[in-house]
Amino acid sequence: MIVNRANVSAIFTNLLTIFNKALQSAPSDTVSKIATIVPSTTKQNDYTWLSRFPKMRKWIGEKYRKRLEAYKHTIENDDYEATVEVKRNDIDDDNIGIYGPMAQAAGQSAAELPSDVVIPLVNDSFVNLAYDGQYVHDTDHEVNGASVSNKITAALKAGTLAEAQASYGAAKLLLTGMKDEEGQSLKLRPKVLLVPSALEDTAKILMGAEKFADGSVNPYKGDAEVVVEPDLTSSTAWFLLDNSKPIRTYIYQDRKKPVFVNQTSADSDEVFSKGNFLFSAEARAGGGYGFWQMSIGSTGTV
Repeated sequence: MIVNRANVSAIFTNLLTIFNKALQSAPSDTVSKIATIVPSTTKQNDYTWLSRFPKMRKWIGEKYRKRLEAYKHTIENDDYEATVEVKRNDIDDDNIGIYGPMAQAAGQSAAELPSDVVIPLVNDSFVNLAYDGQYVHDTDHEVNGASVSNKITAALKAGTLAEAQASYGAAKLLLTGMKDEEGQSLKLRPKVLLVPSALEDTAKILMGAEKFADGSVNPYKGDAEVVVEPDLTSSTAWFLLDNSKPIRTYIYQDRKKPVFVNQTSADSDEVFSKGNFLFSAEARAGGGYGFWQMSIGSTGTV
């Protein structure tokens, strides 16, 4: 094939089509069920306001203004890219079929970016800090002068009612018992049971079985949706979340959605010096933590 502007343009138009098709057809992931998607228009977003829950109260006298605590909480956007070289000799030799799968892989990788940003946040939630300076899942968050826990250590079990109560039941009690700074219930309910692949069967028994193996009735049937995330690094840790609120425990900050860009000018340094045309997927995004109260995490070690 003659390497000219028209042929190069046609090749990259085809690669763009393949990229976009892969970007759109990639399956939805865990992120949509556990994270809040926040549009971003600047290099970083300020979440200092997370220190206060706005909640309706009876209006008596002057309005009560919720002041922001002295917490500083921002999430910065990072740049992401996946670049592929298209060798001029491959175009010259009509060997361009190999680049279709590469464009498809770039599109799929771009679609998986939210998961690549958010799931590590889940994995590190026992050691990363929330807006209040405590670990995201910790035993001693301070709320109105009291110590509040959203962390347990119980292994997820579903052999007997007693085992289920000691694991899932304990997490449910913590979640539904969450209160705000004024002692009012946050009205949280279990919506998502997030587990690694190793706990899939146990989670599905808990949420789907009529009875446990010991014959006792399962009171937790249908309580929450089981979400299995293969990229959770711990085989024992599991999480119970309320995803019905506007701000969840995890935040995916969307600054610039993935786009396909290319460098096809024959006058570019890359083409002139190295004989390579380039195509790339580019995006800008950030990830961080919202309300720790919306999630109970268990290390599953006991």
